[in-house]
Amino acid sequence: MSKRIAVVANASKESQEVLSNLTGLLRAAGFDLTQENPEIVVTVGGDGTLLRAMHDYEESLDKVRFVGVHTGHLGFYTDFLASDLTGLVAALQSENAQEAWHYPLLQVEVTCQNGSVTKHYALNESTIRRRAYTLVADVKISDLLFEKFRGDGLSVSTPTGSTAYNKSIGGAVMHPSVAAMQVAEIASLNNIVFRTLGASMIVSQKDRVVLCPEPADDYVLTIDQLEFNYSDISQISYRLDGATIAFANCGHTSFWERVRDSFIGDITD
Repeated sequence: MSKRIAVVANASKESQEVLSNLTGLLRAAGFDLTQENPEIVVTVGGDGTLLRAMHDYEESLDKVRFVGVHTGHLGFYTDFLASDLTGLVAALQSENAQEAWHYPLLQVEVTCQNGSVTKHYALNESTIRRRAYTLVADVKISDLLFEKFRGDGLSVSTPTGSTAYNKSIGGAVMHPSVAAMQVAEIASLNNIVFRTLGASMIVSQKDRVVLCPEPADDYVLTIDQLEFNYSDISQISYRLDGATIAFANCGHTSFWERVRDSFIGDITD
């Protein structure tokens, strides 16, 4: 029985050309191309394309594996170049679902004042801000009131997401085998009146981070590249609940190799 494969590409000319060539090769190799209930999702573009595909298939992440073809500016999650489509097809033919790589996802649970609860999952990070004013929020770690934060916002990231926005605001880079999430401040206020920790925090999987913002009607919550507006947030809860995203083992690049290639490049003597 042939593997069911969906191919998702961004709108760039190069990606659309790769999409056309790749679908032809996959059909010739006998794969079943379908957007409905695929076993493997192949993305063509950059990290943004893969993130979009992950959220498109969020309801079936326990049944689908991902692999990326790089045509974008940053390909942290992509394993293949557009020049190696035949290599990708060969790798997909021999790919074994039992050998997939699993990266943790961040569960984000938003509780509103009326008691309604909305749940999201993030592969990279989730941030909370206000549109035009300082964010003021109690920060709790499990049942401990840790601090009252004041600043532009807060970011909570997964280990793989530690290399994304988290890194740009001074957070640490974490290997995905570390069962933890990271809380990083966005332009916190620190003076003789207001104090925060002033450093990113690595919070273990057994703990939950809960943010209780002051009442306001202009909160902006991001989940990876998605944006949500809230006017009545009671609290936001973050935790690692065991949910993961699976990457097909088609010559999967190691995490530290990805970090080196994405941020440092070739090393010469």
